[in-house]
Amino acid sequence: MEEGDRRTGSSGSNGPFYRELGRVFVYYNKHLGRLHQNLRETKRFFRDIKHTYSGGSDSDIRAADLGQLQCISFPRQEEEYLKLTVRCRPCIFVLGQNCSARGRVVNTLLGDQLLPTSVQCDPETCKRRRIRFRHGKQTLVSLALPEQYELVHQLVAHQGKWDTIPEEDLEVPEDEEDPAHRLAELEVTLPHQLLQEVDIVVSPCRGSQTLTSTLEDYIDHVQSVVVYAVSEDLLTNQDEEELTDIKEKYKLPLFFLRTTPPKGKIISGPDAGRSALCEQLTELGYLKRGLCSCGAAGSGSSAPSLLVEQFDKLRQLCSFSRQVLQMHLVDAAMVLNMVHSRCLDLFINQAFDMRRDLQITPKRLEYTRQKESELYESLMRISDRKQEELKDMIIETLNSMRDQLLEDAANMDFKDIAIPQNGEPIGSQEVKSCIFQIKELIISRLNQAVVNKLISSVDYLRESFVGTLERCLRSLERSQQESASHITSNHLKQILNAAYHVEVTFNSGSTVTRMVWEQIVQIIQRITWVSPPAITPEWKRRVAQDAIESLSASKLAKSICSQFCKRLKSSHEAFASSLKQLEVGHSGRLEKTEDLWLKVRKDHAPRLARLSLESRSLQDVLLHGKPRLGRELGRGQYGVVYLCDSWGGHFPCALKSVVPPDEKHWNDLALEFHYMRSLPKHERLVDLHGSVIDYNYGGGSSIAVLLITERLHRDLYVGLKAGLPLETRLQIALDVVEGIRFLHSQGLVHRDIKLKNVLLDKKNRAKITDLGFCKPEAMMSGSIVGTPIHMAPELFSGKYDNSVDVYAFGILFWYICSGSIKLPEAFEKCSSKDHLWNNVRKGVRPERLAIFDEECWKLMEACWNGDPSQRPLLGIVQPMLQGIRDRLCYKKKSGKTLEDST
Repeated sequence: MEEGDRRTGSSGSNGPFYRELGRVFVYYNKHLGRLHQNLRETKRFFRDIKHTYSGGSDSDIRAADLGQLQCISFPRQEEEYLKLTVRCRPCIFVLGQNCSARGRVVNTLLGDQLLPTSVQCDPETCKRRRIRFRHGKQTLVSLALPEQYELVHQLVAHQGKWDTIPEEDLEVPEDEEDPAHRLAELEVTLPHQLLQEVDIVVSPCRGSQTLTSTLEDYIDHVQSVVVYAVSEDLLTNQDEEELTDIKEKYKLPLFFLRTTPPKGKIISGPDAGRSALCEQLTELGYLKRGLCSCGAAGSGSSAPSLLVEQFDKLRQLCSFSRQVLQMHLVDAAMVLNMVHSRCLDLFINQAFDMRRDLQITPKRLEYTRQKESELYESLMRISDRKQEELKDMIIETLNSMRDQLLEDAANMDFKDIAIPQNGEPIGSQEVKSCIFQIKELIISRLNQAVVNKLISSVDYLRESFVGTLERCLRSLERSQQESASHITSNHLKQILNAAYHVEVTFNSGSTVTRMVWEQIVQIIQRITWVSPPAITPEWKRRVAQDAIESLSASKLAKSICSQFCKRLKSSHEAFASSLKQLEVGHSGRLEKTEDLWLKVRKDHAPRLARLSLESRSLQDVLLHGKPRLGRELGRGQYGVVYLCDSWGGHFPCALKSVVPPDEKHWNDLALEFHYMRSLPKHERLVDLHGSVIDYNYGGGSSIAVLLITERLHRDLYVGLKAGLPLETRLQIALDVVEGIRFLHSQGLVHRDIKLKNVLLDKKNRAKITDLGFCKPEAMMSGSIVGTPIHMAPELFSGKYDNSVDVYAFGILFWYICSGSIKLPEAFEKCSSKDHLWNNVRKGVRPERLAIFDEECWKLMEACWNGDPSQRPLLGIVQPMLQGIRDRLCYKKKSGKTLEDST
């Protein structure tokens, strides 16, 4: 490639319009860079999450916890869309009816006569090449295949100095046979300020390439701003076909610019003032009927198309370009923020599950141990109590069964013994076998009768205890890893069935059986024969009778109870051992779960929350711009509040400017923003309109986060100082309780309820503001936060819940009832913050004032109770407050004033 010289300065002239248009693209590229940076950090975050939880190092952690964390990933479709977006450099496409119209637009954009405009061409036969203008340090002209490589070709522009690109270089020669040279575009690099930010592509005429083909080559690689130059009064049929094609394929908004004054007549009638060209574009769907200059874009467009019918109003291309590029960035920022928010919600929900697991599992283990002990002790007591009952039951059973037993014994047929039919006697061994079989009959019948009655006496315990134990154990086992859960579950089920299915059997090795056998042996020894007996029904009946009479009911009862107790004790010990193993398994798992919970709470969620804050703030600043700071309204510990006249269609607004001093404050602020953004709107909470990150705060010395909220009249501190009637104050108290209840219903704890965080509108209705310390219980680290005089004593222990807000409301209610901002005497005497905290821990509270109503005082005392479990629920406080308000404000007695009634 050779370089040609230009007679004029190669830097080009840059008037105010070009600087303005350049600023549009500078603004776009700046924010595109921030989007790109956020996307890089987001991809790195998801890679770290995947690496951390896919290696199997946390095998003891509950599978459900790991499963949800492993599912937290960058959705492929969103990631591909965003990657494509940040790679797209902006490009101005100059389309038009003919070469002359396109050339005039380009020359005006670049401030130089680079393209010839004097020659009129026939769009159907013209063979002019596509042209691409890019930024370079030197002025160069070459032929190149788009996004591929340069072609070796001698151009006229290489042979000498030129002002305007030679016609010969713009045209494709008729005799050109090389396909590459026929398809090549003319690439022009210029050291031009505008080209630093945006490329310019000029389409050829239809005779060389269609408009849709030009767009197709670029559309996936650039962010398009499309200008369509019109030089005639009307679009031709071919123009309309091409525009229809563009609309259907790409759904792009177009900037239509007339390059020559219209010659046709202005339409009269209802559409008076609308040109014929405007009417054509309306019919094509680019403009909206009733609007001459601009209208809604066709379906799917993100910005409206625009028709400018006077060339000297080309400046409107700046606002058109800004709108097109802005909507492109807003869409990308919105997609990225949706990914952030969705995954952040998953983290917070998972933190809730892990926190619940950490709290509930030890209680379940203790409950299981306690219930099993109660069952064991109950069964042991029954066994002790049942010995006398068993004795009576055995005697009663034997008496009731005697006749049937004797009859069955007399009629029984002996197994494996040949009994002579003529009544002859048998041998001693056969006699012993007969007696043994009679004994077996008596034992089996007695066994069945006694066991059935014993089981029925303790069956209700199995129903009430064992079912509860099994359900509790199943929930504990589900928390274990699947394989371990299977083994433990089977083992515990066997123990439960063995221990508490209450079966008492007299098998051949049992104590009861041995005892009965010994008594039967004694029967045999007592029976003496002069000669072996004849086995007759009378003999069998007599043997059974002697056996029954020789049985000791008290010994049998004692033996049965002893065996029952022994079995219970053995099962109880086996159960305790198995439960201990389960507890050890849970202990190791819970340690890892707690580590994981800390990671989610202290690392993953804050890191993702900051990315979410940045992506949402980018979206807000693109849509609504940077807010203007008005006069200062107040200062807090972490920020300054300013008046802001209007922003994003809201007015007036309050603007809280926060400069986070370190990473922790950044994280806290980002999480606060996410919680506020996630909350549904509520009339008792101050609305958050949006956020903007100011990267040049204080002249560029620091970065500030600007939170824009609704502006109210004053805070409760100022209201009490000015004086508010009791009725109004009690209504404010009701409003505050309603707001806190709503926060709690969303799983959030405010942790900083105080006078200055309650704002009043012009009607003195209250809204809660400043969610700087507001967090879900599962995300709280136990840090000591809040305003000293409103802080509950358990805050200093690091273990607390949403009842700290009830305590803080109790202190706030003291101020509301006193109608003053004066510190309680008990707190005013404290010389330091530590002194005050020590007194609060010891039980010091605000004093009772003479003006306090008895019921109000009792409510305060209940709310600031030192034991969090004794504080009333806000669902109880609210109707109590309503009752107090009704009584004091609407049921005046004897003409008393509201203040007198207190």
